[in-house]
Amino acid sequence: MPHKEARYYKQLDRQRVECLLCPHHCKLTPDKTGLCRVRVNREGRLVTINYGELASLALDPIEKKPLYHFHPGRLILSAGTFGCNLACAFCQNYSLAQEQPPTRATEVEELLQAARATQKEGSVGVAFTYNEPSIWYEYVREAAEVLQENDLRVVLVTNGFIEPEPFRELLPLVDALNIDVKAFTDDFYVHHCRGALAPVRATVETAVEKAHVEVTTLLVPEENDAIEEVEELARWLAALNPHIPLHLSRYHPAYRFSRPATPPESLYRARQVASKHLDFVYLGNLPGEQNHTTCLECGNLLIQRHAYQVQVSGLREGHCTCCGANIDYITGTRGRSF
Repeated sequence: MPHKEARYYKQLDRQRVECLLCPHHCKLTPDKTGLCRVRVNREGRLVTINYGELASLALDPIEKKPLYHFHPGRLILSAGTFGCNLACAFCQNYSLAQEQPPTRATEVEELLQAARATQKEGSVGVAFTYNEPSIWYEYVREAAEVLQENDLRVVLVTNGFIEPEPFRELLPLVDALNIDVKAFTDDFYVHHCRGALAPVRATVETAVEKAHVEVTTLLVPEENDAIEEVEELARWLAALNPHIPLHLSRYHPAYRFSRPATPPESLYRARQVASKHLDFVYLGNLPGEQNHTTCLECGNLLIQRHAYQVQVSGLREGHCTCCGANIDYITGTRGRSF
């Protein structure tokens, strides 16, 4: 597919350009590529080389994103390309984020047809995931507009490392986000991700005002799993909305990190302290963990989860079947028969 001129950049002297999409603000001389590996200076114009280039397309349980309070028990068509604007040494999807996988040119209309075709299997729309969707900005924005026009949900699984202006432009076209908060210290972002915490915090704070938001943090032993740090993260989220689901995920050795996996006991302790501030704290990458959801009013079991086997048993038309409470913290349950 031909390269497409990027949005959000400015031209400098001597055919240099400055990308304005993410906080890196890469300044590029001709033929140089940004840190994301997908935005290139071509004769004084910034172009994106991944527009419409699809590296992965699969029908996933929506809980795999992970989204537990957005159309629970349903599926979603998941699409990804290549590249990332962070460089996490522990990346679980490094083959897409940091390498060059084979891709297939896919027009927006073709993605729409694929999304429509999967509706009969229970899919609610499209999730832009697997790699960082914000650096696929031009394609994601155009596709999101078309998908919403066709009553399909749009999901971003993102690191949140994006400038406020492009994010605010995209946000009205997005129904739900899982935002990966890598850690709650700037040192972790600088040393392990080549990023910064402040822009991610700003993204979360903006997103919760307009869309359904869940947050994931991968707990890496002796790096970001200190109880004090987990509690600070939970306290910040609770100040925004105590109903925000926090997914504390178990780290496994990957990419450039070879240290042992997170001990389960660390996740249990982290969930205990985070639950002092947040109503819903779930554990990920931990086989056997059930992660059920109960009614905040009466304790009735609303959603049963066994891995990706999900049964919405205690909800009817958006209300608890036991006490009748309005379950407004779970989206996409009205109008369905359970």
